[in-house]
Amino acid sequence: MKTNRPVTLRQEQQHERALFTAILALKSVEECRSFFRDLCTPTELQAMADRWAVVELLERGMPYRDIHRQTGVSVTTIGRVARYLASGNGGYALAAQRVDGAAHG
Repeated sequence: MKTNRPVTLRQEQQHERALFTAILALKSVEECRSFFRDLCTPTELQAMADRWAVVELLERGMPYRDIHRQTGVSVTTIGRVARYLASGNGGYALAAQRVDGAAHG
C-alpha cells in the first residue's frame, strides 16, 4: 500500500469494493483477460498467475522444491502462498474449490 496518499481508509475500502464489483461484472475468461491486461502490468499479471499455479500444485501436495523447479516461483513466494492457503482470508481455498467443482461438475 502506498504511503502519504490523500485517501482515507474509508475511501480506500470504497475503491477496493468498486474494483471487486467491476471484476464480478465480467462474464467470461476472455473478458477477465482483457480487463486484467488493461489493469495490470505484464509483471503484475504474471506474478498473480504464478501464485495461482502454485495454489493448484500445493493442493495436489507437491513439495515446495518440486513446485519451484516446475514453475520457477521462489520458495519464499511458495511459502507465502501456502501460508495464505492454510490461514489467510479463505480466498485461495474458495476459488480452488469452485474451480475444481466446475471442472468435475
